[in-house]
Amino acid sequence: MDLTPYVSKLSADLAIAAEAGGDDARALAERLIAPLDSAVRLTLLEALSAAADEITMDLAPGSVELRLRGREPGFVVTAPPTDESFTGSAPAPAQPVLDVDDSAMARINVRLPEQLKARIEEAAASEKISANVWLVRAAAAALDSAPAQRPASRGHIGGQQFTGWVR
Repeated sequence: MDLTPYVSKLSADLAIAAEAGGDDARALAERLIAPLDSAVRLTLLEALSAAADEITMDLAPGSVELRLRGREPGFVVTAPPTDESFTGSAPAPAQPVLDVDDSAMARINVRLPEQLKARIEEAAASEKISANVWLVRAAAAALDSAPAQRPASRGHIGGQQFTGWVR
C-alpha cells in the first residue's frame, strides 16, 4: 500500500491553508512540509495497525497483520479454518477474541497429554504463531461459541419447584 498519495494530499492541503495567512505562513508551511512527511507516515501506520487489530478481533481465529517492506505497509490475512474437522461441525461465524495486548495477563499451568501438546504445537506452527497465542484464540473461540450462560430460573408452579434454563 503506497502512502505517498495520502501524505502528498495532506501537504497540498497544508500549503492551501497557508495561502490564507500570507507570505510568512506560506514560508512556514513550506519549511514544515518535509519534516511532517515522517510524522504523517508514522501516524498513518499507527492507524492502519489499529485497524488491523480491530479486524483481527472480529476475524478470530483468523488474523490480519500489518507488515512493512521498506517504507510501504502491506497486509497479511490469515483466514479462519473452514474445514469441519476444526470444530467437529459446520463452521461457526467468527467471534471476537480478547485483545491480549491491552488486557492484564494471568498465568495458568495446564497438564496436557503429550499427543495433544504435539497437535497444538503443529497447529500453531502451521499458522506461524506461538502455542500460547493459539491456545488463547482456541479458548476464546470455544467460549464465544458456547451457549450463553444464564443464571438458573427458579419459580413455583402449583406447589412444585422448578430450576433450569430458558431460551
